[in-house]
Order: sequence, then structure tokens, then C-alpha cells
Amino acid sequence: MTALPHTPPFADDLALALRLADAADTQSLPRFDAADLEVSTKADRSHVTDADLATERAIRAVLQRERPDDGVFGEEYGAEGDSRRQWIVDPIDGTANFLRGVPLWGTMISLAVDGVPQVGVVSMPALGRRWWASPGDGAWTGTADDPKRLQVSAVDTLDDASVSFQSIGQWRDAGRLDQLLQLTDRVWRDRAYGDVFSYMLLAEGRLDMVAEFDVKEYDIAAAVAIVREAGGRMTSFDGDETISARSTLATNGVLHDAFLTLLHA
Repeated sequence: MTALPHTPPFADDLALALRLADAADTQSLPRFDAADLEVSTKADRSHVTDADLATERAIRAVLQRERPDDGVFGEEYGAEGDSRRQWIVDPIDGTANFLRGVPLWGTMISLAVDGVPQVGVVSMPALGRRWWASPGDGAWTGTADDPKRLQVSAVDTLDDASVSFQSIGQWRDAGRLDQLLQLTDRVWRDRAYGDVFSYMLLAEGRLDMVAEFDVKEYDIAAAVAIVREAGGRMTSFDGDETISARSTLATNGVLHDAFLTLLHA
């Protein structure tokens, strides 16, 4: 008897998430570096552009049509619906880069079930890059016709690690500047690549740690799914397995406990 092919449990949701990324790219990329880009300031003093708003609306429109019973939580339009299944969306992660014409920005799309990210898609159309993952299917980058499997690094000592810390100001505001200095003194290399790109570099094995503060669920949910399926680990800065702690520590997994110990020494 011929065995039936195995279908990953979230295959349909991943396929939808990739279509959502297509819809997002259609809205965001034409507005990138546009001379007439509309920029305003939100209550928290962060910037929002007409592209952020249009991109999230496009994603929500597809979800309303194809997954009307699922919940949605987006950066620009908040939470809607009450379901164990929630789509978590950051229409443009890296808005400051977007409005300055820096191509390091991307759309983050995740499906979380009971608060745990299961599906993750990150699209960075200005770079022509995309990453995606779901349980049982692994983590990938490239195109549907030429996918490349993601695997975190095998670096196993802090002395050989390359890290991204996002920004000095962020660590200072979190009261963690001393820990940042300890970190940079210990590792091989430190840079601040910033935003979603850092997590994708980690999933590709090009970095060994990323840490960030003052993050919302939509800032990290898609990255959690991708990094996990690439063999890495993401927790809060205190080591909790949650996306709602407002901090995150992402590593290649091998070094996670060592980084936690160093950063809490």
C-alpha cells in the first residue's frame, strides 16, 4: 500500500499568508521612496505613512474574505475578532527606514494559535527577498520556484558570536546599557542592523543573537515562527516563552542560555 503524502498542518494557512504578502507588496513597494508619500505622527510619536495604512487594509480585506472567523491584530488598526486563531500583522516594520528611502523594511504576517505563532511570512520587496515558515514544513527563503531552506548557525561560544542589538538608545531607555556594553565586550562582532532584517539574518545563520526592547506582538510574531523553524530560539529578555513581554531575545538556540546568563550577570 502506498503511503499518503504528509501535509503539514498549517499548509493552507501558509499559502494564504504568502498571498497576503503578495497583496502587501502590491501596496507598499510602489509607495517606497515616492515623492508624494504622506507621513503623519501617531499618539506615541512614531511615524505612519499612507503605505502603512493601505498595506494593512489590503491584508485585512483578504482575511475578511478568506478567514472571516479568525481574529486580526495589526499595528495600525488594532485587534478585531475573538478567536483562538489570530493573524498578527505589521504592515511595514521599519517605517522610519521606509520614509527615508532606506530599503531595510518589510511586512510581517503571522498566524498565532492560542498566542503561539505557528505561521510566519516576512516580505522585504525593496530587497526582492521573502522568508516563510510553518510547523512541519521548516523555514525557507527565496522564491516558490527556487526555495532555500533556512538553518541557524552552529556557533557554540560567545567569543565567536556575531550579534545585533538594534540601537544603543533602545537599550539605554530599557535601563540595560550596562548589559549591552558587557555583551559587546564579550562577543566577536556587534552591529545594529535593525528591525525585522536582523531576525532574518539570524534565521539564515549569519547572526547568532538579536535582542530588542519595547516590542509589540506584531513586531516579532512572524520572526518567532521563522527563527524557531530554522532551529533557533526566541524568548523574552527574561527567558519566558511569550510574545507579549515587550522584549525579545533571539538566538541560534545553542547559545541561548549563555546569552541569558551573560545579560543577567
